[in-house]
Amino acid sequence: MKRIVIVIAAALLASVNAFAQPGIIAGLTSSTTSVKDMEAVKSINTYHAGVTFKANLGLGFAIQPSLIYQVKGSNLGDIGKDTKAEDFQLKTGFIEVPVQLQWGPDLLAFRPYLFAEPFIGYAVSSDDKILGSGESGAFKTWAQNAKTKIEYGIGLGAGVEIIKHFQLSAQYFSNFGKLFTETTGADGKPSTEIADVAGTVSEGVKNFQGIKVSLAFIF
Repeated sequence: MKRIVIVIAAALLASVNAFAQPGIIAGLTSSTTSVKDMEAVKSINTYHAGVTFKANLGLGFAIQPSLIYQVKGSNLGDIGKDTKAEDFQLKTGFIEVPVQLQWGPDLLAFRPYLFAEPFIGYAVSSDDKILGSGESGAFKTWAQNAKTKIEYGIGLGAGVEIIKHFQLSAQYFSNFGKLFTETTGADGKPSTEIADVAGTVSEGVKNFQGIKVSLAFIF
């Protein structure tokens, strides 16, 4: 699956690069998730950064694929029955390929636009922990094996382009599919000390969603 993401990214960027303006992009990602029958879930502020390519299609339309590294996560609070944990955190870093489809009128000095942004990505890093508990190491090992590697979803938002070089945009995004696979670990089971936490996470945690604010410079 990792090779599929790499092939899609390479083919898309190569085809667009021939007639597109390259640029760089970075910004803030504020993401969370939700857990069944829980209200204490909080967002985590992280970041994203990478390269982007903008191609004008005419009549106000443009396509802008990017290749970025983006971290998404959530603070779930204490969801373990016996963990005595202060905070339960999920955090995953993805190599992501978002393809932004824009429309907006060119007003010479600036261009406001609306966009839809489907994306696909592959998890390359994981930092999951139970703060305030000796079970953090065991949970981290379990979560790294049980977490879904491929992500996909869509973002919807708006932005403004100034003097054809600077872009400031904001969007709401939502990942589709499961955050965790049916497999609960390398040996098929979580360890006994985190069994209640692992069961709650596998069954009740939904995938990431949140807000992304980006600043791009188009060369």
